[in-house]
Amino acid sequence: MRLVIAGGHGKIALVLTRLAADRGDTVIGVVRNPDHVDDIRAHGGDGVVLDLETATVEQVAAVLAGADAVVFAAGAGPGSGIPRKDSVDRGAAALTAEAAQIAQVRRYVQISAMGLDRGSADDVFSAYLAAKDAAERDLRARDLDWTIVRPGRLSDDAPTGRVSLGAATAPGVVSRADVAAVLVAVLDEPRSAGLTLELVGGDVPVVESVAAVVS
Repeated sequence: MRLVIAGGHGKIALVLTRLAADRGDTVIGVVRNPDHVDDIRAHGGDGVVLDLETATVEQVAAVLAGADAVVFAAGAGPGSGIPRKDSVDRGAAALTAEAAQIAQVRRYVQISAMGLDRGSADDVFSAYLAAKDAAERDLRARDLDWTIVRPGRLSDDAPTGRVSLGAATAPGVVSRADVAAVLVAVLDEPRSAGLTLELVGGDVPVVESVAAVVS
């Protein structure tokens, strides 16, 4: 499989790169900072430098051309303000999805977040939730074989290989490494297309969890 990861230098993206590359997939990480390409290569992939906040849809489509699947893992990240929550978490997500359609890459997995309907007194966090929600709604309206994965609170703990995955789960914590493993399993399961899945740590092995939600 040829996999393109938008936001290829994120912690989940780098683990995903390693997991996919170790099994023989070709992984291309899209990053805006050229200094991050070496990190992607160290994890078994390669990098393309392209700023998704300023790129045209044609430029993104050119990067996606020939891919079997796209994972949108980009995010404005901690410390960013309201404008970048919109330009990255919503704008770059919509741009990448549109580019996937142009490049005729049907398989598309988007990392979102749990609890998008919860309120917040923090204006920046509210903007983040609104941007993620808008990105989800944009993707659902597109003619793509999309899957949306909504992790709970993320940790850098070692992977357990066991999760709780479904249309709705109780709030909880999940390691970034386990999120990456779920992304691999979702990519391998075509029947997960059209599903929005919440994800936290749990007791069920990753592959079994994905099989259960599509059965």
